[in-house]
Amino acid sequence: MLRDKRAQSRRRLDQRFDRHGDLADLAPPPQGWIRTLRDALGMTSGDLARRMGVHPSRIPAIERGERERTLKLDTLTRVADAMQCDLVYALVPRSSLDGMVDVQARLSAIRHLRKVMAHSRLEDQEVTLDDLEAQIADLAAEFQQRRDLWRAE
Repeated sequence: MLRDKRAQSRRRLDQRFDRHGDLADLAPPPQGWIRTLRDALGMTSGDLARRMGVHPSRIPAIERGERERTLKLDTLTRVADAMQCDLVYALVPRSSLDGMVDVQARLSAIRHLRKVMAHSRLEDQEVTLDDLEAQIADLAAEFQQRRDLWRAE
């Protein structure tokens, strides 16, 4: 039951990401979003500082913090509000969530079966490639249901 809910959740999230296109391609401009948008709006650093209620000397530090990825989300939210923008924050998977779980389960199954195969070879009980692939698939399906799928072995 829990596995079904996790799988459904993954599928819903995958569909949601698919609807929004490739968000990972939305890289920040070289000067950062704050400076780029501020310049496009014709807003000076003093204007932004007043709108945020901070000293004007904070704006270059804020813009540098964005470029260096050290700016706190809270500050970035305040900047966005002051510039009449919405802050959109997302972790965008590099592939489908289902695909990531499939790959991780398969890798876990292969690692597990390597240990078993070492013992089988010692006892002269090797399996065929077809049998091995079937074992990997079966074990991967089991591992997908486990809570410890992402723990290093």
